[in-house]
Amino acid sequence: MRDSFAGSSKMFRHVLLLGVLLRLALASDVLEYTDADFDVKIADHNVALVEFFAPWCGHCKRLAPEYEKAATALKNEDPAVPLIKVDCTANQDTCSKHGVSGYPTLKIFRNGEVAKDYSGPREADGIIKSMRTESGPSSRELKSASDLEKFMSGSEAVVVGYLSSAAGAVKDLYHKMADGLKEELRFAHTASDDILGELKDKIVIHRPKRLHNKFEPEHVVCDASETTDAAGLKQCVAEGVHGMVGHRTTANVANFKNPLLTVYYNVDYTKDPKGSNYWRNRILKLVSSQAEKLRNKLNFAVSSVSEFASELQEYGLGDTDNKKPVATIRDEKMRKYVMKDEFSVENLQKFVSDYLEGALEPYLKSEPIPEDDSSAVKVVVAKNFDQIVNNEDKDVLIEFYAPWCGHCKKLTPIYDELAEKLKNEPEITIAKMDATANDVPSTYDVRGFPTIYFAPKGDKKNPRTYNGAREVDDFIKYLAKESTNKLQGFDRNGKAVKNKTEL
Repeated sequence: MRDSFAGSSKMFRHVLLLGVLLRLALASDVLEYTDADFDVKIADHNVALVEFFAPWCGHCKRLAPEYEKAATALKNEDPAVPLIKVDCTANQDTCSKHGVSGYPTLKIFRNGEVAKDYSGPREADGIIKSMRTESGPSSRELKSASDLEKFMSGSEAVVVGYLSSAAGAVKDLYHKMADGLKEELRFAHTASDDILGELKDKIVIHRPKRLHNKFEPEHVVCDASETTDAAGLKQCVAEGVHGMVGHRTTANVANFKNPLLTVYYNVDYTKDPKGSNYWRNRILKLVSSQAEKLRNKLNFAVSSVSEFASELQEYGLGDTDNKKPVATIRDEKMRKYVMKDEFSVENLQKFVSDYLEGALEPYLKSEPIPEDDSSAVKVVVAKNFDQIVNNEDKDVLIEFYAPWCGHCKKLTPIYDELAEKLKNEPEITIAKMDATANDVPSTYDVRGFPTIYFAPKGDKKNPRTYNGAREVDDFIKYLAKESTNKLQGFDRNGKAVKNKTEL
């Protein structure tokens, strides 16, 4: 009997522990409101972001982990910014009241009322930055040492103006800079004698604890007395905020300047800060040992393999196994270089040296050059782009397409007929390129499919987007008008003309 009781008691404790662990696992920093309490609870917040969703929605499922990460970070802000969700399949009255017609719909509320639709990024870092901007002034005031400590306790770099009451001109510069960078960074200022100390009238970048290392200082001072405008101060902050080897994310990617060497591996400062710094510290050691040699010649960053999976595909590294880092360089002309050797500090050193000496061949993502070049529509790949499209002897009309694109498939017979009608024109080429399988030169802005450009001879650096109708006659009229030299078989209005031999 006693054994039975002991066994039951032990089982009960296991069940109880399992229940506690389950509740912890399911804990969420995203608040969930319903028809019954939405109007009352939303009014309690000065600023809040609300996601109206449906459980079956694929976009909502993809947003969920990013929304959760942002909610956790913004919960600890001062002031806190709540992230809220409403299940529209169970709370139709609230969703209907706020005009929700698709999922997910995100709206920013102020004091219980809709302020505007949220149109910012839908990944955690972007949501955090967008909502910080919405929640308060460009720079918040710190009145005590505990305020400063709390402000600096987050996972990102912050900027603090230690500005005494006498620092009038510097204050103006500081706040202008903060206004211009408030979506990128968090700013605070103080005039408290308890805080100023030796940093009095200085503007300081405090790097987050997760990125502290023995190779560079934990903070950088920008002396506003040495600059005369907000732009100079802004440049000092921009150059100092990431340190010698910055943590590059999809949210701050625009802040990293080329030429840039990026090392990709399993960077995750939330789940594995120690592991994330393992390789970063080794890269820091390399960079710090050659700081003067590398100054203004090459910038460095680390990035997450999973976060930049699509970028890695651009370098032909889409099949990386995530076990060892991989490294790439993109230069100021957007040329790409890939470290081909297995990653090690020694091989990274060689990769850097070869780049600086001009000994690396740029990586070009390209399909093979077609063996059969007899078709009326010329097939362009990255390797023959200069030969065909940048041929100064011919005007070129080029379609950038994707194999899966329905509009591209619809255009194919029309484009083929156009090429047949113009195949005897000696000074014009009709071409096409699979933009998913080949690098597209930066002068061609391809954001959707199909995208069509006209590249006139003599001005290949300034191709023109074709925005006209997509029937054969429409293309011919356009080319007859825009061609550098008159077409032989058509007048300038696109009407066919007879050859003399036919008269």
